[in-house]
Amino acid sequence: MAAVFAVAFVRVAIYVVAAPNYGYFRDEMYYLACGEHPAWGYMDQPPLIAWMAWLLEHTIGVSLYALRLLPMLANVGTIVITAMLARKLGGGRWAMFLAALAVLVAPIYLAFSHLFTMNAFDPLLWTLIAWFLVDLVQTGKQQNWIWIGVLSGITLLNKYGVLFFIAGLLAGVVFSKLRRSLARPWFWAGIAIATVIALPNFVWQLHWNFPFVQLVRSVRENGRDVMLAPLPYLAAQAQMLGFASSLLVLLAVWFLISRLGRRYGVILWGFCSVLGCMLLLKGKFYYVAPVYPVVFAPGAVLFEHLTKPAAVRWFRPVYAATMFLVGALIAPTAIPLLSIPAYIAYTKRLGIQQQKFENQQESRLPQLFADMVGWEDRVKIVADYVHSLPLEEQKVTAIGASNYGDAGAVDLFGAKYGLPKAISTANNYWIWGPRQYTGESLILMDEDSPEKYVAHCQALRLVARPDSPYARPDENYPIFHCVGLKPDLQSLWPNLKPWK
Repeated sequence: MAAVFAVAFVRVAIYVVAAPNYGYFRDEMYYLACGEHPAWGYMDQPPLIAWMAWLLEHTIGVSLYALRLLPMLANVGTIVITAMLARKLGGGRWAMFLAALAVLVAPIYLAFSHLFTMNAFDPLLWTLIAWFLVDLVQTGKQQNWIWIGVLSGITLLNKYGVLFFIAGLLAGVVFSKLRRSLARPWFWAGIAIATVIALPNFVWQLHWNFPFVQLVRSVRENGRDVMLAPLPYLAAQAQMLGFASSLLVLLAVWFLISRLGRRYGVILWGFCSVLGCMLLLKGKFYYVAPVYPVVFAPGAVLFEHLTKPAAVRWFRPVYAATMFLVGALIAPTAIPLLSIPAYIAYTKRLGIQQQKFENQQESRLPQLFADMVGWEDRVKIVADYVHSLPLEEQKVTAIGASNYGDAGAVDLFGAKYGLPKAISTANNYWIWGPRQYTGESLILMDEDSPEKYVAHCQALRLVARPDSPYARPDENYPIFHCVGLKPDLQSLWPNLKPWK
């Protein structure tokens, strides 16, 4: 385990260097806002991330170091559990080391584990499920279904994508010797536990007419996400893993259909279900990411087995060095290790760039990094203007944002500048309502079409035109002040619902 812990230590060192760089990510600020409204569900995600945000707010705080501690620890946990899975599958020190290293150097996991989002926690949870399944195959310990049920339920409270993995695993159970479990009470107890854990969130979605489903449908219809054909999609998979680590994925498939690992075929069913469904549905390329640690482990075991002969044993350190060097080369595009000017110069010189996952306009920074800059500056612009208003008008001025990024920024930074909490019709903000405001005085952030307000405002004033070269272009839209909104916000709000 010494080599595995050394790999984990490198990840901790990266956290120390990179955690405070650039600033808060758009989604992080939104999840912090959700944490101020604890619930069993949210329009666009399950509740676990908001619960963790609430916990941070009430314990160590929400500084960038504090906020990004849990994602980093989840990544460290994934590194260690992936290595332990390799050992469970019969691997020795090289298999464990390579499996751990593959998780460390993959750009997608560096990106995931830098940000306080649901994506940071799925790889760990999925790999833990796989570990208990492998242990079940080896020992026949039916009680493992209880742990698998608990983990599945918790994972469903984190992100719904695990359903594709669970569906594949269940198919693998049916078409393997594990189907004997179907006649045992432990399997059904695990199913019941997972259901009980996830049920309150399902009831919440049902109560609100499944807004998450409607959100997904809307995103597909408006073409926001980059949708790739099968071959480019597979190429994107290799790129997000850092290319060299992709060899372990191919070896894992070989291992799981060979005599050496055929009895662990349930893992292959889970992997193929996730990759196959995402290929078919043209999901974002990174939706497959949580399943790769599960296959890094068997791939590393077969690699170690194939390189046992002395004549080819030299390939082990060469391959490990290649993984590390390629990963180190790509790492600055996944996690903010460099200053912004240094990053721009670095990518220009090397001709490499962050993978694009949405059809959004970009600034001088790619979307992932652009979404970390400029937020506090926009809040300060609004605050300076609001405080220039007469005191009585300040008391009735609402800060309206048309996207959850601006709204989350106001909620996070606003108190520092004497601003109230934001109102918005975006995502879960609509449920929280217009608070006490009527629209007598309303700041409009991120509005590219002020014309639609002219007929509804007694007066519409330009507040500012932000011009950050690094923020996303849609964050440089003008900010307006609407005076005397008619009809008033309380009357308008029910008709502004962002889903049916």
